[in-house]
Amino acid sequence: MLTEAGAQPHDEVAPADAPTRRVPTAATLTEAASATPLPASVPPEHETPVPATAQQPATATLYADAPGPGAAAHPPVASYAYPSQPGPPPFGDSAQAVPPSYAGGAPPAPAAYTDGSPPAPAAYADPARPHPTAPQGPWRNYDPWAGSGSLQQNGAAVDGGARRRRRGRGLLVGAVLIAVVAGGIGGAVGAYLERNGGVGAVELPQTGDGVTGRAPDSVAGIAAGALPGVVTLHVSGASAQGTGTGFVLDERGHILTNNHVVDPAGTDGEISVTFSGGETAKATVVGRDTGYDLAVVKVSGVRGLEPLPLGNSEEVRVGDPVVAIGAPFDLANTVTSGIISAKERPITAGGESGDVSDVSYVDALQTDAPINPGNSGGPLLDGKGRVIGINSAIRSAGGGSESDGGQAGSIGLGFAIPINQGKRVAEELINTGKASHPVIGVTLDMDYSGDGARIGAKGDSGAAGVTEGGPADRAGIRPGDVITEVDGQRVHSGDELIVKVRAHRPGDRLELTLLRDGSRRTVTLTLGSSGSD
Repeated sequence: MLTEAGAQPHDEVAPADAPTRRVPTAATLTEAASATPLPASVPPEHETPVPATAQQPATATLYADAPGPGAAAHPPVASYAYPSQPGPPPFGDSAQAVPPSYAGGAPPAPAAYTDGSPPAPAAYADPARPHPTAPQGPWRNYDPWAGSGSLQQNGAAVDGGARRRRRGRGLLVGAVLIAVVAGGIGGAVGAYLERNGGVGAVELPQTGDGVTGRAPDSVAGIAAGALPGVVTLHVSGASAQGTGTGFVLDERGHILTNNHVVDPAGTDGEISVTFSGGETAKATVVGRDTGYDLAVVKVSGVRGLEPLPLGNSEEVRVGDPVVAIGAPFDLANTVTSGIISAKERPITAGGESGDVSDVSYVDALQTDAPINPGNSGGPLLDGKGRVIGINSAIRSAGGGSESDGGQAGSIGLGFAIPINQGKRVAEELINTGKASHPVIGVTLDMDYSGDGARIGAKGDSGAAGVTEGGPADRAGIRPGDVITEVDGQRVHSGDELIVKVRAHRPGDRLELTLLRDGSRRTVTLTLGSSGSD
């Protein structure tokens, strides 16, 4: 029976008196091949009929085309064809055809060949069509009706002699032995390599541009130039100790830092200075001032000091890049960077003593460069490595105390004393041992909650709110007046007025705007001087 390409082949039952045909099983065949005739020496009465439901061996078929509708899918590699068949398999639990019985109880002997080998098959005229003697079923190399014939592979004859069978078994055993030996050798080599770290030491590639220096205005360049002039201070006293930072002012050994850094030493404590290279020296206090939160200490017998250049904080602009150097949490030579976030930010710090004696008033530079405990007294540098501020205070979340849930670390709100103010105070401390404070000669009402700074009626000692003969008295300022501006800059409280005044030197002239009885007026005065505490 012929089947269309891609259709499922089915078995056809042949009539009893008709010649028996084998049915093709590969989906790629287009017509069935005729049944293979038995050898001429086999008597016709022993011709073995092929049951209609039996399948003959099929050759290995490489599928060149996709299967048609209804055909089983085939992988695109050389494979055996396993088309689905409606009939029962050639063996198993289902009913099988019974082999015919032979006269005499044994099958006839095969015909003898004169030269000891069968004749070569005739050449097939059409190579595009399968050879009529090629097995065409899924059970290749298996013939359920063969009495004692040998297996065939792809239609080639196989010598059934014992010698060849023994040779085949010998080849199989040899192949197995080779595989076992090769596997053992491979496993041993792998284990050795694993134990000994491979064939050789692993060396990973690494690249670099070969440049060791840095631009002077880069963070790395600024840090390299400034670090030799930055020191770490370890202070210990009778009841307290602490760590802070300072920087060298001159070759004579003067070092500028914060007052609250050296305060724990008291009058008989010790101050140890450690330079960036690891050298240490003892230091003594030259002078300090709580109102400015600045102090100068001095080391003796140290050579090769590298003072840091001082800049001009009046020229600083918001957004300028800055670098901070210090010893946060005693981590010496720590470098951080950021920008100037704001200028003239009025802040007050201190007050732990319970009165105003240790409160400092600073018209500060604000920066987002990370500043932490231990950075105090360290330099804030501009893009050219010049000191523009002295790092002094930070604003911490929740008040900065771990006991009240605050974050006692940097949140990007750091404050530095402008170097112009620091320079003046340092010079006074070195030259006289104390710093002068500019004053206007009034007592402020610190309980006033309105906008501006109100002049009190009386001072703490009972004296008049306006010092007689002082700068404010000469300018015509009276008790109850509310000062709202200093040189055109708005002030909102008494603390802000003090900050603005202390940002100047004694002898500077100020223009004050004030309110009196609802009227606005402007006065000019010259700042007086008051000695430090």
